[in-house]
Amino acid sequence: MSVTISPLAPQNVPDVPPVAGVRFATAEAGIRYKGRTDVLLVALDAGTTVAGVTTRSKCPSAPVEWCRDLLKKGRARGLVVNSGNANAFTGQSGRESTRLTAEVAAQALGCKPNEVFLASTGVIGEPLDASKFEGVLEDCNARLAHAPWLDAASAIMTTDTFPKLAAAQVLLGDVPVTIAGIAKGAGMIAPDMATMLSFVFTDAPIAADVLQTLLSKGVKRTFNAVTVDSDTSTSDTLLLFATGAAAGRDAPRIKQANDPRLKAFRRALNELLGDLAEQVARDGEGARHLVRVHVKGAVSRKSARRIAMSIANSPLVKTAVAGEDANWGRVVMAVGKAGEPAERDLLSISFGDICVARKGARAPDYDEAQVSEYMKSDVIDITVDIGLGEGEDRVLTCDLTKEYVAINGDYRS
Repeated sequence: MSVTISPLAPQNVPDVPPVAGVRFATAEAGIRYKGRTDVLLVALDAGTTVAGVTTRSKCPSAPVEWCRDLLKKGRARGLVVNSGNANAFTGQSGRESTRLTAEVAAQALGCKPNEVFLASTGVIGEPLDASKFEGVLEDCNARLAHAPWLDAASAIMTTDTFPKLAAAQVLLGDVPVTIAGIAKGAGMIAPDMATMLSFVFTDAPIAADVLQTLLSKGVKRTFNAVTVDSDTSTSDTLLLFATGAAAGRDAPRIKQANDPRLKAFRRALNELLGDLAEQVARDGEGARHLVRVHVKGAVSRKSARRIAMSIANSPLVKTAVAGEDANWGRVVMAVGKAGEPAERDLLSISFGDICVARKGARAPDYDEAQVSEYMKSDVIDITVDIGLGEGEDRVLTCDLTKEYVAINGDYRS
């Protein structure tokens, strides 16, 4: 795990309040890392509903397949997350490992194995010794508490340089409810209908199918609009749990996705997902600049997203940002290769508020010194106007530095 905290890390760690119906504990299971926690056990009240999205990789991990089966029932009593080993590409032994982990956790929590969700992150292709959880999860169960969330976020980190947390409190009807979330991710980041690993909890009483609708829509412009290196993980998993414990304070039970009482909750959930997603981009391996790619004037939002991703995933664009070089020619290249409708002589490009190219040529008032000074900023906005329509979208990424190569060159060492 990286020891130098990203210069883009948030200045303050958010104060995440307890979520009624959620307790957790962490431990050192010795999965891969020494001298740090690497397993998280979460206990959820009876009646907790759950929704989730997982990677579309054709080589999913064993825990991803386990979660997919459990999501069909929409109920949960526990969650186990380990870092250091992804339990991916591990064949039958991987499936046996998930089964044993769930059984050990279920025995500790006093529930059924098929009520325990699992997630693993770390090295691909190495068998996960689930026997290491024996005793460890029992000890965690004896120490379950409502806080601190910082411990939970820290236990699931791999090459992350800082724990990622977010929280919100809103009204559901006239009753206050809490939403809390944690995430991990720094490399192998290009989610496809999912995220790296992220777990969101609320005490709102919401039906599983409604949760699924909220989550599936919420990831589209948050986690699925983030890329660090264009690589989609085998383990991407985002789970949203609703304990319903706020019902004791007369919170309305939500059974329909179009219930007008969901308006504030939906907005808060989307903002929380967006917050966590940006933290992932800020912690991109070796990152020194957060990059926000804005595309407008495309023929559709889908087209704008594809163009934005082409720019955000371009090694040439990302290395130019790393070198603090406003090389807008590389942006032109990325637009042109996206395979989406674009007209060279209609294209305009800006870095921040500075227009560097207009209508297919360098801007007449282009000032190299001015834009070079802007490129020293921690956050770089690249805006591209395609000039063909009303479609627009935004994607988050980061620069590509020598440190990224160093981190991934010896990841298994």
